[in-house]
Amino acid sequence: MLAKRILPCLDVRAGRVVKGVNFVDLKDAGDPVELAKVYNEAGADELVFLDITASHENRDTIIDVVYRTAEQVFIPLTVGGGIQTLENVKNLLRAGADKVSINSAAVRNPDLIDRASERFGNQCIVVAIDARRRTNSEHPGWDVYVKGGRENTGLDALEWAKEVEKRGAGELLVTSMDADGTQAGYDLELTRAISDAVQIPVVASGGAGNCQHIHAALTDGKAEAALLASLLHYGQLSVAEIKTYLQKHKVPVRITD
Repeated sequence: MLAKRILPCLDVRAGRVVKGVNFVDLKDAGDPVELAKVYNEAGADELVFLDITASHENRDTIIDVVYRTAEQVFIPLTVGGGIQTLENVKNLLRAGADKVSINSAAVRNPDLIDRASERFGNQCIVVAIDARRRTNSEHPGWDVYVKGGRENTGLDALEWAKEVEKRGAGELLVTSMDADGTQAGYDLELTRAISDAVQIPVVASGGAGNCQHIHAALTDGKAEAALLASLLHYGQLSVAEIKTYLQKHKVPVRITD
């Protein structure tokens, strides 16, 4: 069985890492380059860097911050936010990203997934899905949101996941907007439903509050990796503590010295 991965997430706004609850009430959590160095040395498997207001503000990702982060990090780096063209993808990969995460632009122009995957390889194309549970009980499920959670596309999250896999996405980053920042646990139903619907790896995001939540996402939720933010940024848990817990509970993880 492949080792499960622990991915610290750096949500960046105006060059600083921030964290909120349900995509709002953002608070400063530090410098992205310094945090990246800490997590690299702490044994994280990968890092995810998301420029969370780039799409909303109609601008490209902050390339200089990506470049400086990549200089300090020797584990895979995924970068997202404001990616709209093949040129954006190329520039981020040249700046040091190993993967790029596409969200709003993938919904607006799904062919971008096909073209990016064909040109750069599906191993470096991640499609991010921000999903919120529908309140309409007649049609249970989740809608896909874009522009940093500001706009409901009306797309069904499961159907969208299947479509982007067919178009060449190599991985899905699935964030529950309902659980995001609450530390009440991942939306296991969402993660499991999408994992069952596709053959590519699913990264669970939104809601981690303790080691049990992470364990549940990687087992009951069928995720290949767990994304974490505030739990790590504010020192409530360390990467080592999480991996020790997972190893003790028979979840395969990569342990570093």
